[in-house]
Amino acid sequence: MTATLDFAGVRLPAIGQGTWHMGEGLYSQEEEVEALRRGLDLGLKLIDTAEMYADGRAEEIVGRALAGRRDEAYLVSKALPSHAGRDAVVRACERSLARLGTDRLDLYLLHWRGGTSLEETLEGFERLVEDGKILRYGVSNFDVDDIDELAALPGGERCATNQVLYHLGSRGIEYALLPRMRELKMPTMAYCPVAQGGVSSRALREHPEVKAIAGARGISPTQLLLAWTIRPRDGLRDILAIPKAVQPSHLAENAQSLEIELSEAELARLDRAFTPPQRKEPLDIV
Repeated sequence: MTATLDFAGVRLPAIGQGTWHMGEGLYSQEEEVEALRRGLDLGLKLIDTAEMYADGRAEEIVGRALAGRRDEAYLVSKALPSHAGRDAVVRACERSLARLGTDRLDLYLLHWRGGTSLEETLEGFERLVEDGKILRYGVSNFDVDDIDELAALPGGERCATNQVLYHLGSRGIEYALLPRMRELKMPTMAYCPVAQGGVSSRALREHPEVKAIAGARGISPTQLLLAWTIRPRDGLRDILAIPKAVQPSHLAENAQSLEIELSEAELARLDRAFTPPQRKEPLDIV
């Protein structure tokens, strides 16, 4: 059964597509455009990007990928904190829309908190909603205190999500942030769900317990990690993961992960190998 969740007013697959590091020359832009289109073909409907990624080039790549297919995607972008003012965030959104070649975003996030007051940012977000340029808004890299402050402000109750770092090797948000967001009925977007890449990702994928469980199930370590990230907690699924993938085989693996349900015994083994937090920890950010 394909894993889905109620997310910001729609039903979406619990795995989408990230675009961090697209447009940086690691792959050709044609390969990245084709990867996003292939992801859509596989049902990975949500595409997450940001004005910061490759100085806007990632948004341009997403725009090329969505040419003629905009209605197939749930499109998310993010504003820099330096553009969080009530007028500046409107201008930043308009620039993103131009690069993306669309007239609207399904969801627009504040990338992380800066010096601008949240009241001012919310005023800009509300204006964008009124003008039809965004359908919903949210935040990224907010910890519990930030979420509580936001929720107390006019418009804060309409915050649709908080995008944060979350994977098996970084579980700090489970202690306080995830429970608080659940109280507010705010789903989570998990970035870097297989760690950031390179050494940290390899260490997670090559952990003996991860390899043992994945091997016994006949799945890849990456698929195990994705299935763990989006797993239901206390019977409720409210986390959506946004791994980045370009290789066709990686995209297929990600899509297949939506069908994997981990058993209680497997989850217990992973808890023993990667201990859940026992106290509040600083928010992990990359």
